[in-house]
Amino acid sequence: MSGLSPAERRDWLRLARTENVGPVTFDQLIRRFGTARGALAALPDLARRGGRNIRLADEAAIDKELAAGERLGAQLICACEAAFPSALAALDPPPPILWARGRLEMLHRPSVAIVGARVASAAGQRFARGLAADLGASSQVVVSGLARGIDGAAHEGALATGTVAVLGGGVDDIYPPEHADLYRRIVEAGCVVSESEPGRTAVARDFPRRNRIISGLSRAVVVVEAELRSGSLITARLAAEQGREVLAVPGSPLDPRAKGTNDLIRQGAAICEGAEDVLRALDGLRNLGEPDRTWPGAPAAEPDDALREAVAALLSPTPVSRDELVRATGAPPAQVFAALVELALAGRAELLPGGMAAG
Repeated sequence: MSGLSPAERRDWLRLARTENVGPVTFDQLIRRFGTARGALAALPDLARRGGRNIRLADEAAIDKELAAGERLGAQLICACEAAFPSALAALDPPPPILWARGRLEMLHRPSVAIVGARVASAAGQRFARGLAADLGASSQVVVSGLARGIDGAAHEGALATGTVAVLGGGVDDIYPPEHADLYRRIVEAGCVVSESEPGRTAVARDFPRRNRIISGLSRAVVVVEAELRSGSLITARLAAEQGREVLAVPGSPLDPRAKGTNDLIRQGAAICEGAEDVLRALDGLRNLGEPDRTWPGAPAAEPDDALREAVAALLSPTPVSRDELVRATGAPPAQVFAALVELALAGRAELLPGGMAAG
């Protein structure tokens, strides 16, 4: 799909901003109804079947978000559009929408993520800066999260060749404040992206989504420094689940900031001592391929009350695969998936990437 009309893009945004509609539910709804408008029209009835009423995203709030993006000079890109990054569109499922500010062509070039500790050592920051510069000289765009420490150093090293900053808040949420000038230079020479609405200040729950985009945009993720309980390790785990290459910079066992990276290496991550290690890993990585951007819409068999409640009873806080739910109920997959969507809209289920669901 080459592009949406302004009205269609507004519908995509409204569906994405409706309560209980996460990326998996969004994807299932579009596949079922073909258009965001069709899904929006069906949502109230689907949620009632799941057991609760649902409020569609407020139209005035959607118009306000679109106006805020326009004032910033940011562009809203939907997952079905050719302008949406191919690497990100290949995720199962992709984020439904993305706000982007700066040079959008950066999102379509081969990319490597460099992430690590916020309280980073001087040596770690120097390594990240040099690695980013070397990867940039080899035509790789460097992706990171604009945080203190390793992220900021990676962006600095790649400014001359191309860098993308992924934010947890809106595309105008500059944090830390001392990165205001770095942010300005990235907007001018690179690109800033976010799933969140412009004007939003990031909170803790926004960072896992941000980390998924960092790894999703990249063919490889390099962790420079990370303690054992670090958001960078979440990014590395997401990268492995997405089929990306994971590399880690080894460090001294006496430095807590090396414990996370050394543990990644024990778990099978490739050792990174320089850009040549990253480029060698990329040579052996399969092509991500061109994603399917079509959501044709297909009629789904409607689940009855008994099946819906049977599926709900099988769910627990421990994620289970949708295929396991099909086996347990003995019902057709389309009916089980439809029941899960209805339960998710009612807030009684959570649909997770990788075909998993929880209660």
